[in-house]
Amino acid sequence: STRNCPCKMSQLPLKSPLASPVSEGTNSRVESLDNLSMDSFWLEVENIKQSAEAEQEECSLADVKTQEEGEAEAEWLQDAGLSDLLGDRASENDNIVLLSTLTKTQAAAVQRRLDTYSRSRRRKNKHPVRDVRDIFGVVSSEEPAAEKKESSPDQLWHNLRTSNVQRKTQDYSCPVRNPGKEEVFNMDVAYSEQAAVLLKGSFLSESRKLKDGNALTKFKIPKGRLGVTRIGDLSAQDMKKIPTLALIELTALCDILGFELKRNKAPKLKTTEKRLFGVPLHTLLENDQKLLPNTKVPLLLQALLSCLEKRGLETEGILRVSGSQTRIKSLEQKLERDFYTGLFRWDEVHQNDVSGLLKRFIRELPAPLLTAEYLPAFAAVQSIPDLKQRLQALNLLILILPEPNRNTLKALLEFLSKVVARENNNKMNLWNVSTVMAPNLFMHKGLPNKIPEGKEKQLAEGAADVVRMMIHYQDLLWTVSSFLVAQVRKLNESNSKRYQFCDKRIKNLLRKIHADKDKVEKNQAEPSKIVKVHASLLLKDSLEVHLNNATRVADVLRQFQKNLCQNGWNIVNTVNLLKCNNSMECTNLLLYEVGGNIGEHCLDPDTYLLDLYHINPHAEWIIKQNPSYPRMF
Repeated sequence: STRNCPCKMSQLPLKSPLASPVSEGTNSRVESLDNLSMDSFWLEVENIKQSAEAEQEECSLADVKTQEEGEAEAEWLQDAGLSDLLGDRASENDNIVLLSTLTKTQAAAVQRRLDTYSRSRRRKNKHPVRDVRDIFGVVSSEEPAAEKKESSPDQLWHNLRTSNVQRKTQDYSCPVRNPGKEEVFNMDVAYSEQAAVLLKGSFLSESRKLKDGNALTKFKIPKGRLGVTRIGDLSAQDMKKIPTLALIELTALCDILGFELKRNKAPKLKTTEKRLFGVPLHTLLENDQKLLPNTKVPLLLQALLSCLEKRGLETEGILRVSGSQTRIKSLEQKLERDFYTGLFRWDEVHQNDVSGLLKRFIRELPAPLLTAEYLPAFAAVQSIPDLKQRLQALNLLILILPEPNRNTLKALLEFLSKVVARENNNKMNLWNVSTVMAPNLFMHKGLPNKIPEGKEKQLAEGAADVVRMMIHYQDLLWTVSSFLVAQVRKLNESNSKRYQFCDKRIKNLLRKIHADKDKVEKNQAEPSKIVKVHASLLLKDSLEVHLNNATRVADVLRQFQKNLCQNGWNIVNTVNLLKCNNSMECTNLLLYEVGGNIGEHCLDPDTYLLDLYHINPHAEWIIKQNPSYPRMF
């Protein structure tokens, strides 16, 4: 029967020619969910509906307006950092550096959107924008432009995609998955490039049991010579570049997979007199940071999670069993009045009421935690037939999220993992937790409530499946892919060199960039190198390190600790170097790469430093103490 849901769980429409395999993969996975109980999901929906009705709230507060042709493409180009390409005589100097870092599939994604935008402008009798071939230089340098036949935009896209597939020889596919076997998750090569290779073969649409988290495929990120970069390892300056690159890569991946990446317009947020519930995340954080600088997760959410972790993890049915709506509303009012004064008594609150407050806090955010713009994309991830590609899309979506949303989501998911870990006591396994939390994340009163008839069950199961993946694979999802880090380095290098763009096509610029890169690569054959590692906040002296092909970050930190004990270095601040059980092995030190083609980068202990030196020879290496945050944010 049709259920009256107070919001919409959006789904991306499929495009040919890959619609069939995607549909088959989706159907097989949905069938595997048939035996799983969705009762918790629909019970949560009814609780949300009753709560809204009790407060006489409308289920849909703001409809998403249908965009005219070209509007979506213009917004996409703006969000992708390419807004200058929309002008009639736009300057390419600001965009050319970004364009020069793109892979072929990423460049094709940009080209397609410029094509669509150009056609819409011409239909409206506006001044035409530049031909995309002037930007990407599609015309081969071996044939004069006059001798090339005109190609349609679709043909240009087809040629780009075909040539990309043909030039790749490495196989990124894998055999049919065994849930008990660990599988490699490649982050060195752009996901869209990997997907382009898979176009030659067939997508993996595995049938698996999803009720037990232990049956899920295990993935391992192979550590290359440069280690693995987690969210938080990069400086704020470099992290600002990641969402733009991730959006372009996600769009390229969707193009290859046959999905149209549609995004909602961000609704206008209504002002509220409240201080906690119904307040935008950025406003909450601004207020909290006045009390505690560097706060990255709202203090109220931290308090709710802390209370549940102390007294609620062992409670049977926690999150699923709803507290009293009357008490929850009363507690909300008390929190609004007493939270910041410290007078609120958490020990007097029933744990089911605290979990109700937690879910209410998430639902009452003026915009969804997953953002109004990308909520349809999160919901549509479940339609991708291959698990690895679903995780690739989720990884990119999380990188696109604004930092307050991403940090808040991580705090929530870490708590949910702790709930699942106590399954034997609280009777809440991974699927139970996912079905309860999905409505709170994917249903929002500020979005339209039109769900296609007959799609309720499929969308509900898909939303729960996405939440399940985010909980189970959160360590993988909060990793910054090596290819994105490499693109950030290219952006920083190109910005520092300030190439002069004189030609109408990008190919001449790329030729110069690659020529400069070749000069650098010729100097990368050094078998060893002596460098200095600084620890200015800890010591007056620097550490001289002899690098060879086997020297890792962990080796340097051990050498640093050894010298501290044996050589009696001049310590600047003894408080920062307190011994633990008289052993310097317990000091929590990290090595950072600073400057050159990166802002600041906390290095993986398994990073091989000679390889890093060759990539960024102008950086300084600085040892710092690991900042200890309770939730590692």
